[in-house]
Amino acid sequence: MSDLDYLKKEVEKINERNKRVELDKAWELSWTRKFIVAFLTYAVVVCFFIFAKLPDPFVNSIVPALAFIVSNLALPVFKKIWLRLVKFN
Repeated sequence: MSDLDYLKKEVEKINERNKRVELDKAWELSWTRKFIVAFLTYAVVVCFFIFAKLPDPFVNSIVPALAFIVSNLALPVFKKIWLRLVKFN
């Protein structure tokens, strides 16, 4: 295999990896993922509240799910502040 063929294959591997990384990042930032996690949080807390015989499990379980969504909305703001405070050279 020539050096040129080797370099072409290496560039191809890097491009494939970059596509995977971009898709992973898109998933991490997607509203679909956030709603799935919020729903699963809600479902687990409902089950816990029912098991623990706490009052109004379906209503009271909304709070942790909403807290998750609000925290995800706030993170970009805190990231911008953090990036301004921490200056990497």
